[in-house]
Amino acid sequence: MKRLLLVSAGGLAAVVLAVTASAQHQGRSFSAHVTNPWFPLEPGTRYVYKDRESGLTGRDVVTVTHHVRVIQGAPSRAVHDNLFLHGKLRERTIDYYTQDNRGTVWYFGENTAELDEHGHVTSRGGTWLAGKDGAKAGIFMPSRPRVGQSFRQEFLKGQAEDHFTVIAVFRPNGLLTKEWSPLEPGVIDHKMYTRGIGNVYEQTQKGPNERAELVAFRR
Repeated sequence: MKRLLLVSAGGLAAVVLAVTASAQHQGRSFSAHVTNPWFPLEPGTRYVYKDRESGLTGRDVVTVTHHVRVIQGAPSRAVHDNLFLHGKLRERTIDYYTQDNRGTVWYFGENTAELDEHGHVTSRGGTWLAGKDGAKAGIFMPSRPRVGQSFRQEFLKGQAEDHFTVIAVFRPNGLLTKEWSPLEPGVIDHKMYTRGIGNVYEQTQKGPNERAELVAFRR
């Protein structure tokens, strides 16, 4: 798995399809029933990742909930993401995803909080919600990923500006993407997805040495 993540994108002959996600969801119908095989969100599913960041090893627990929040008219599935370091919760996030009638998964918001060792909130940086303060929804996973496709995942100026590009598709079950943000110039992440499961590995290719590996999965 790690070997695939280190595949260089330099030899991939593809024309990057730049897609601005703002306002593109207009006229589409949405459902909180996210069934995209590359990013399925079945309520009750639980992912546990071994996370290494800034020299610390932690545990990242992601849970797909039954809660649905309507954002800009789109029923969006709430996904809880809790990061533990030394057994203590240090970051908690609620992400909101929805799927359009073409099978594309959209990202409609994120409510995040960083905590100190005593459980007190120290920052809510990166929090955004589509339609609020100029924030716009973005595409998180296309219905049929193809090498060269590029999308903006989220947008709130100065707070949330992540992008990704599909750089490899390993038939029948593997997908590799590159993620970056203009807010963190020089930092590039690679993510590996497995069909039917979702994200299984993440590795920083440029920037701080960070990685996350799926170690437990329960549906």
